[in-house]
Amino acid sequence: MTGDIRERGRAAVTVAAEAQAALDYYLITPAADGDEAPAEAIVVEEFTLTDDFRAIGLDTAGWTAAAGDWWSSAAFGRAMREDPGLRARVRAVSRPEAEAAYHGLGGGELPGETRLRALFRDHQPLPDSPPLRLTPPSVPDGFHDTRVYRVLFAGEPHLSLLADVVTLAGEAGDPGTRIVGSGVLRADPDVFTWEVRRIGPGVACCLDLTAHLGTASAQVLGPLLRRLTTAMRHAGPIPVTVERFS
Repeated sequence: MTGDIRERGRAAVTVAAEAQAALDYYLITPAADGDEAPAEAIVVEEFTLTDDFRAIGLDTAGWTAAAGDWWSSAAFGRAMREDPGLRARVRAVSRPEAEAAYHGLGGGELPGETRLRALFRDHQPLPDSPPLRLTPPSVPDGFHDTRVYRVLFAGEPHLSLLADVVTLAGEAGDPGTRIVGSGVLRADPDVFTWEVRRIGPGVACCLDLTAHLGTASAQVLGPLLRRLTTAMRHAGPIPVTVERFS
């Protein structure tokens, strides 16, 4: 079984060191699918994670060009995920893109991430419970531990933007196809496999990650979850929570 896991599949995702912002950045456009329209607001978010990478809270802050001031709102964070009309106006961007938009809207220099965290004043707790293990986890030979995570997203990804995350299924374009694509990463002595699944066409999706850890260390797991979640955000859907199943 170990040999099968280590040899099948491929993915463009790596664990090579790369600079990436710790916070999530979004632009709010005036109309749905307004990729080319000037943004009217900037939103910055951060999930609160446990030591084993479960999400237990979310902070949301924003800046609106019309008001020219920062605000913090858990209700707006919920609306980004629950209101399809608002979600269609939300576009995930990198920090440099957010900096350019902020400057272009007259905000000047975008505050650093330490300063942005200080703007989080309306914390949204998220439901959480330790992993439910009714039976001992099935750990393949040669591995120390196996963990299963689900990152839940509101909305559905643009398939053309997922090429660096998964190998798309042959019928991925069919709304009835549940597993959109899959990927695998071997980072000796660890092996990670993942699938992107639809949960109701157009409504929600998830990324299920199975981590076979070769040592007691999970130092690769956190950055990989972050990288995959970021790639999914840039494909369209908005993350809702991170759960651990085993």
